[in-house]
Amino acid sequence: MTTYLIIGLCLLLMLLGLYAYALKLRHMDRWMGSYYFPIDPPRENRDWRNSPVDVFLAICDHYEPQRDHLPKQEAIKLVERWVADYPRLFEHCRDSQGRVPQHTFFFPQDEYQPEYLDLLKTLCDAGFGDIDIHLHHEHDTAEGLREKLSVFRDILFQRHGCLRRDPATGEIVYGFIHGNWALCNSHPQKHFCGVNEELNVLLETGCYADFTMPSAPSSTQIATINSIYYAWDRPGRSASHQSGQRAAFGRTPPPNSLLMIQGPLVPDWKRAKWGIFPRIENGDLHHRRPATWDRFELWMQAHVHVLGRPDWRFIKLHTHGCKPGNIDTLLGPEMVAFHEQLATFAASHPQFRYHYVTAWEMAQLVKLAEIGVPTATALERIRTHATRNSSSLPV
Repeated sequence: MTTYLIIGLCLLLMLLGLYAYALKLRHMDRWMGSYYFPIDPPRENRDWRNSPVDVFLAICDHYEPQRDHLPKQEAIKLVERWVADYPRLFEHCRDSQGRVPQHTFFFPQDEYQPEYLDLLKTLCDAGFGDIDIHLHHEHDTAEGLREKLSVFRDILFQRHGCLRRDPATGEIVYGFIHGNWALCNSHPQKHFCGVNEELNVLLETGCYADFTMPSAPSSTQIATINSIYYAWDRPGRSASHQSGQRAAFGRTPPPNSLLMIQGPLVPDWKRAKWGIFPRIENGDLHHRRPATWDRFELWMQAHVHVLGRPDWRFIKLHTHGCKPGNIDTLLGPEMVAFHEQLATFAASHPQFRYHYVTAWEMAQLVKLAEIGVPTATALERIRTHATRNSSSLPV
């Protein structure tokens, strides 16, 4: 009997080891513990289907028209398709305030061509989105990064009429997504960045918030998930955004810290492989995983919010809108159907209100949540100050 028990325990340990190894292959070991044992668990996790809730939905696009070295003329056709098709498809889709879906184009500094921005600006000026900064770099230095961001920031503002000024400092401000997810030199082999002190450089050059995370299943994924928080430079260390201070009602952000707005990251047990290995729900919109109501329920389950304001939920999604296949999904019937599902649910659940916002507006809403501004007032203020190439919202 003892022999069988020992054999059984050995088999169990071996199976557990194989299970842990399978999770490690997709780097789920980096964040699963944080999901099931959060440092700041929600004090109030109400049933959002039957309780008052305001959902702020932002789609942040790693917008790369010359992805995979696509010739410029072909890349321009992709941008032209976005400019022509987006209004045609989504003009009839309206949120709880009657606003059309918003799309934030995080344009890569390393693919800059004025023609792309001139085209996108017409779409944004028509009320369908905004433009911020994306960047790919490798083995860089703080000085090199500072120059890249400063020059591109000024080009976007002065040449294209994008971005905004901070009302207190007059500084041009921008939102940021790091290419290849390697924010703050977080890649294990130190690829795709090189700058440990990247958070400081972002702050110095006017970054109002970072929207890079989550990066799962990439090896750059950090332990902090489903959070809105402030991170600061840890001298001599990479991945300084690994942890920080949660944004909270009545709490002052730490000095010299950068606002980090994360998208949802949860295990998807409904699609578990063989029923035992969960898939990853990371808020990535692509041709194999379009936006659906089932996914929306998982995004809500992530409960990304400012502490003390559980009735405001922030859903930051990401995509690569010029990637083959993705463009057909994002500018196709699946995306239209998703927006229509939101409207249908809201019509039958008056306490459920959803709002299409840009990345900049989402960051402003975080600030307004921290000081307790009521929902109606907050929405009015961000709409009033939504103009690009102007001052940011005074909070």
